[in-house]
Amino acid sequence: MTPIQIGVVMGSSSDWDTMQHAVEILQQFGIAHEARVVSAHRMPDDMFAYAEAACGRGLKAIIAGAGGAAHLPGMIAAKTTVPVLGVPVASR
Repeated sequence: MTPIQIGVVMGSSSDWDTMQHAVEILQQFGIAHEARVVSAHRMPDDMFAYAEAACGRGLKAIIAGAGGAAHLPGMIAAKTTVPVLGVPVASR
């Protein structure tokens, strides 16, 4: 099994409509990835644990999508040395 290289995270499952495009590109290039819901507001302990473990798990980058106040990318970046790319998600 190929080690996961990229983490794709989003604040809510409703963000999938936007984040699925990042996953599709990763699939087209054959890049091993994972996709998870990790809310900065509803599950901060899980979010911090994910960010803190990212480097040790071998992730090379995290693509974080969030709507509204969009705290997720910045909060993950504060807890890891892995590069974090923030993706704005339209709020409903």
